Amino acid sequence: MTVDEIQALTDDPREPAERLLRDLRTRADGLTDREAARRLEAHGPNELTRRTRRNWPRQLLRQFTHPLALLLWLAAVLAAVSGTPVLAIAIVAVIVLNAALAFVQEQQAERAVEALAAYLPAKASVLRDGVRESVEARTLVPGDILIVEEGDRVSADARLLDGAVEVDLSTLTGESLPAYRSADLLDTDGSLLDAADLLFSGTSCTGGEATAVVFATGMRTELGRIAALSQRVEQDESPLERQVKRVAWLIAGVAVGVGLLFLLIGTFVAGLPLADAVNFGIGLLVANVPEGLLPTITLALAVGVRVLARGGAVVKRLSAVETLGSTTVICTDKTGTLTENRMQVTDIWTPEGIVPPGPPDAATRLLAQSLAACTNATVDPARPETATGDPTEIALLLAAAGLGADVSADRRTANRVRQFHFDPNLRRMSTIDRTGDGSLEVNLKGAPEEVLAQSSLLTGPGGTPRPLTAADRTRLAEEFAGLAGRGLRVIGVARRDLRPGEPLPERREQAERDLVFLGLLAMFDPPRTEVPAAVARCHDAGIRLLVVTGDNGLTAAEIARRVGIGRRGARVVTGRELEAMSEAALDELLAGEDELIFARSSPEAKLRIADALRAQGHVVAMTGDGVNDAPALRRADIGLAMGVAGTDVAREAATMVLTDDNFASIVTAVEAGRRVYDNVRKFIVYIFAHAMPEMIPFLVFALSGGRVPLPLTVLQILAIDLGTETLPALALGREPAEPGLMDRPPRKRGENVIDARMLARAWGLLGGLSAVLVLGVFFWTLLAGGWHPGAPTGDGSALHHLWIQATTMTFLGIVACQLGTAFAARTQHASLRSIGALSNHLLLWGIAFELAFAAAVVTIAPLQNIFGTALPPVPQLAVLVTFPFIVWGADELWRLRLRSRNPGRTTS
Repeated sequence: MTVDEIQALTDDPREPAERLLRDLRTRADGLTDREAARRLEAHGPNELTRRTRRNWPRQLLRQFTHPLALLLWLAAVLAAVSGTPVLAIAIVAVIVLNAALAFVQEQQAERAVEALAAYLPAKASVLRDGVRESVEARTLVPGDILIVEEGDRVSADARLLDGAVEVDLSTLTGESLPAYRSADLLDTDGSLLDAADLLFSGTSCTGGEATAVVFATGMRTELGRIAALSQRVEQDESPLERQVKRVAWLIAGVAVGVGLLFLLIGTFVAGLPLADAVNFGIGLLVANVPEGLLPTITLALAVGVRVLARGGAVVKRLSAVETLGSTTVICTDKTGTLTENRMQVTDIWTPEGIVPPGPPDAATRLLAQSLAACTNATVDPARPETATGDPTEIALLLAAAGLGADVSADRRTANRVRQFHFDPNLRRMSTIDRTGDGSLEVNLKGAPEEVLAQSSLLTGPGGTPRPLTAADRTRLAEEFAGLAGRGLRVIGVARRDLRPGEPLPERREQAERDLVFLGLLAMFDPPRTEVPAAVARCHDAGIRLLVVTGDNGLTAAEIARRVGIGRRGARVVTGRELEAMSEAALDELLAGEDELIFARSSPEAKLRIADALRAQGHVVAMTGDGVNDAPALRRADIGLAMGVAGTDVAREAATMVLTDDNFASIVTAVEAGRRVYDNVRKFIVYIFAHAMPEMIPFLVFALSGGRVPLPLTVLQILAIDLGTETLPALALGREPAEPGLMDRPPRKRGENVIDARMLARAWGLLGGLSAVLVLGVFFWTLLAGGWHPGAPTGDGSALHHLWIQATTMTFLGIVACQLGTAFAARTQHASLRSIGALSNHLLLWGIAFELAFAAAVVTIAPLQNIFGTALPPVPQLAVLVTFPFIVWGADELWRLRLRSRNPGRTTS
């Protein structure tokens, strides 16, 4: 068969089995080995492929041509031209290090499709020429007859021919309960994933045995479709990545503009020789290039990564930390994230009412015995953590054990005579079991209304059956509705004794009749205890929460209510309702501020939700654990995969993995991201503030036409940028969270990292005040030594040594102002006292190094010769002690004024 012919079949493989076998040109006893080999050649291996990866040299080159990298290249060239090759080499090393780090992280982020291959097992059982063989799963072809048994991973999409199995479809659908699939259940309506006679690649068989004919392999399977969908979804730049580019271009523009301006002023206004003007222009350019910007951002992000790792989250891409900090909407799954992912029986009801604690009565014992018989899970009540099987059945068996029933699997297997598997259409299962006296009984459990429909009797006092009246049925229906209305999963239980001489029922309709209704069990997957507080923190932070789950809407709504999502009541939108919505209707639904619950969500639905939110300007965080979640995890601004219950596909597609599957860890990550963004802004304030006292002295020199000597030399600027500024700047990336951090609303997606208020603070307040103080001590030193405007200070003049002392005071004045700026920049709104003046130990060490380096430059003879410094008079040096307090104090008063105008913004 051609690939096109097979593809036509996979559009809807639900035609009658005989016709499907004919169309696939195969037989019930399988293909021959030679025919299988031919088809393998035609259709290719049964494995997931990926699109061609981008050329890695081009990816690496892109890291060296990033705007910030270009700016650093410019700084390196200028440093080399200005005669400081050591600085040039250091900057090149920074470029290489950051490029390598970014390149490695990008490579790691491209493994999502490769991880999908882990869902294809190495071996599969097939019939070839009527003989059962074990073959490599990658060699399966359309037309193969596949044998599926309990514990097997399904290797291809297939149509059941004989038998029935229970399969775990959670990796494809998100449904937490196993689904029953049978060759007898011809299903031609609805979606393929809901078809009761189809199996799909990547799912697991949890019970039963069946044979099936393969109709799709590799990328033509449902798993392959999701893989292709995941590959088509591209990840955009994070908010921080876009902001860094903007900052880089802004800084580059300022640096180049200031350098060119000085070149023109120095040449045409001050009358400097062109060579001197060019040299001073280079000095200004170097003064404005923040060599530490990229390392500081990387450090701030790395600190956030370590904090998150300790709190239960592993970050695969550094920028994801900051992205979380700007999150405006979190789309969270329910099972395992908001809840504990374990079913727990909360209520047991018999016709006598809710079963109270204490020894069970006769009716309750009958209910417990029926539960112990009509299940397939394995439970050791002494070690419940070792239980295996369906979570619902595990919960029922633990409840039965608590009522005194023997729930051992060996006893159940020895007594079982026949089983009628759970039927999703009938919504019930039953078993025929042998009792202690050798008689037979039918035990049944399922949806309560279905169990009630098969019952004609009701247990009375002492467990004695009595007729089931119309009034009883009304009362029971009300009881069902009351429990379901609380978001509980309700299971009904019934039984009957086979009369002596009654033939063993061959069909379920013969067994499941005239039952005695025993009672109800209500179950719940409880929410994690820490989630309500985390939800409240999200609300305080202005973050909207949406529940996007594959589970039942009623249950999801109750969980949401219990944890505080949808404080005014959350609307439930089913998968079918969402599919029927136009894009405009979905946009209108999401445009409001109400919190919503999307139930029975498909992969495409999750993508639609993420795209619609992002189109409205939201920064979206999406959680997920299954294969079906991978495309949405890649599309969202930040994909959060579950580390415990999550699949490899989800973990590889996501940018962050929650090692504890806990929603509270997401909130911790949001706080860390906000702190990272704040610290980047603090660094920028610190860097921008220092540009002013470095630039203004040059402008004073140029505008005076040379009558005022140069207050600062190029080498002294380099000493500041390379020696005194770097460590304190890096230390600002380790700042603790500012008070009130999680009480602010999220910033908008397009909000600039640099705004007018920041520039006013950096250039106007901190930078302007520092420039005034620095120029003040420069002129004071000159005037105190006998200088007057226009007096020569060049080499060989009488005032040359005085000028060197004055430039040294300018250098030391800038260093002193840096200390005040560093403490001022530690907070944006709160007072320094609120975070502790000595709480950042790295900053204290950086300041100690800064002071030691400045002292060395001023006092050690070889360094004096290099940087052109001389020890100033002691009275002038004593004045410098006040500079840090003046700069910090002015900023503290400015922040106090801000807090008084916005008292709810933060605490102090």
